[in-house]
Amino acid sequence: LDSDGITIDSREEVKNKIFFALSGDNFNGNTFAAEVTKKGAKLCVIDDANFSTGNSIVVPNVLKALQKLATHHRKETQATVIAVTGTNGKTTTKELMSRVLGSNLNVIYTKGNFNNHIGVPLTLLTINAKMQIAIIEMGANHSGEISDLCKIALPNIGIITNIGVAHLEGFGSFEGIIRAKTELYTFLKENSGKVIVNGNDDILSSMSNEIPRITYGTVNTNVTGEIIKYKPTLEIAWGRNNLDNTCHSNLYGKYNFFNIMAAISAGVFFDVPASDINNAISSYIPNNNRSQKIKTDNNLIFLDAYNANPTSMDSALTSFNELSYDNPVYILGDMLELGDYSKAEHQEIINLLIRLKAEKVILIGENFNKTIELDFLKFKNTDETKDYLKNNKITNSSIFIKGSRGMKLEVLVEDL
Repeated sequence: LDSDGITIDSREEVKNKIFFALSGDNFNGNTFAAEVTKKGAKLCVIDDANFSTGNSIVVPNVLKALQKLATHHRKETQATVIAVTGTNGKTTTKELMSRVLGSNLNVIYTKGNFNNHIGVPLTLLTINAKMQIAIIEMGANHSGEISDLCKIALPNIGIITNIGVAHLEGFGSFEGIIRAKTELYTFLKENSGKVIVNGNDDILSSMSNEIPRITYGTVNTNVTGEIIKYKPTLEIAWGRNNLDNTCHSNLYGKYNFFNIMAAISAGVFFDVPASDINNAISSYIPNNNRSQKIKTDNNLIFLDAYNANPTSMDSALTSFNELSYDNPVYILGDMLELGDYSKAEHQEIINLLIRLKAEKVILIGENFNKTIELDFLKFKNTDETKDYLKNNKITNSSIFIKGSRGMKLEVLVEDL
């Protein structure tokens, strides 16, 4: 069957495409079959025969059919699949890798946050005959999810950026997070894959020592690097035997050092010339509310509002504090999906702010509102905070903003 691709959204251009009628908690995708048929869809894949059209096929489960098609397509391609997962930094690492490898090879990579059981197959189905590498980001909030995504994507190479505290509600404990994230290593070990490993991480080093690998870090690794400077943005020296390459970036925060090193190591793995690696990284400008530095008429804003968990919050706050900008202001939103650990983890962030001697702090969300600290401003939600900022202008300040995606803190920027 010849088509112009796959779609799951009836609002998109569907002409000559295969429409997969995915259903969710609040909608039934089958109901759109007639609409997309009129718009010229080549085929409709549905799982309810009551909505059958002249160009539809009925399957037991549309999602499973999409996943099986993606795996079949992946097997038919010649592309090397690189899986990227981890608690923090996987999207930045993926973006950097795509630029480094894309400087010399034909690369596709996960767009946006299409890193789940729907997004991964959709990305795989965009691989064409010219593609040499597919970088697939894999997210997870419960055990078994990475394993399932590996069975769909069949990666040849894997990177776990780090293992930190996140999604405790789904994983149950830090040990549960370790088991879940290293499901990628298990798959690669069983399927003759290779890994790119942060050699500074004892857990990842130990759990990957039986898999062919290339390591990166600050000492005794295949690719070694060090931070030359970190203000206003990171500059690092790196090399295989000597630190004979210098790489400039547009990323702030020391925690991005290992994201950059992972991308460099991927370049080394695929024999990308050092000059191309450096140029690719220096050309990357972060967006999508991740590690963005924004200069407004009134303030300098460090926006990292795409996601937050205890590990990333700790690293980001510490890094921002080390930058020592004038008049620092901290605007923090709740860290979600922590379950029974939520109260303690939010209090730990408060304790960190106190140790950092943070004075101007705005806390947003019901979890931060339950913490013990009398001097920081607290608001129930982002809307309430926005009203406050409109009437109490902050100027001539350096403002750090971070919170979980559900808090939508990026909407505050227009008032800063």
